[in-house]
Amino acid sequence: MVALSLHSVVPVRAEAREGAEQNTQMLFGELCEVIEHSDVSIQHSERWRYIRLESDGQEGWVDAKMISPMSDEEYAAYKPALEHAAMVSMPMAYAVSANNGQTIPLTAGTRLPNYANGQFEVLGVRFRIDPSMVITAPLEMNEQNLLQAVRFFLNVPYLWGGKNAMGMDCSGFSQVVMSLFGIHLLRNASEQATQGKAVARLADAKAGDLAFFDHYEPSTANSKPVKITHVGIIIDPTRIVHCSGRVKVEKLDETGIYSIEQGGYSHHLASIRSFV
Repeated sequence: MVALSLHSVVPVRAEAREGAEQNTQMLFGELCEVIEHSDVSIQHSERWRYIRLESDGQEGWVDAKMISPMSDEEYAAYKPALEHAAMVSMPMAYAVSANNGQTIPLTAGTRLPNYANGQFEVLGVRFRIDPSMVITAPLEMNEQNLLQAVRFFLNVPYLWGGKNAMGMDCSGFSQVVMSLFGIHLLRNASEQATQGKAVARLADAKAGDLAFFDHYEPSTANSKPVKITHVGIIIDPTRIVHCSGRVKVEKLDETGIYSIEQGGYSHHLASIRSFV
């Protein structure tokens, strides 16, 4: 069964309970497949559904009332419209339903199918939205456009599994921002580190390249990283924007991220990948 979210943000959890760890989030209009799970008793309960997101393949548990099942006909009509959709470009925008006048907040990266002239349509329901909050084609990747895109995200707080303006983790931030440039990333930093093309030296990095890190330990800084734990977006070979505590711009060099707040290196540079 295929379903979609008609809520601004839906938590996708590691376990079928309200207090479980949030692995990621499902944004308004996103599609998912409801799939079987080894815990059949929970899978077929009234409360929870185990899903796989179509956008990046992430799996987890969602509250059943927060997703809406689709018929085969609805899915066949909706999917191509979603693939060629406009996109919310600001951290937060508001759409108004033509059916009942209710307002729904939409976060950056939310796709708007059948968009034209400040209106879009989801399953026959039309919404109005401020056109200045929307991009109808991917942005061109360059330093100026990158700085313009990320400046509105500065100081968004860190939230594990988050990918919206009220809270993001490092890979959720990179996934959302890079989507504005037409670049599709997987969800987690370790997965994103397998995409794109390797950049051999930091000096060769350009705006929009992703830098990947392990946690910096002076005693092991020169050893091979065991696991990628962090990602940020390179502005130029000396600066990076990333979400660690909050979204911020910090110094970058061949060793890693130098945090003025901490008075030292916070993350050890492991690799650089280009997506342009």
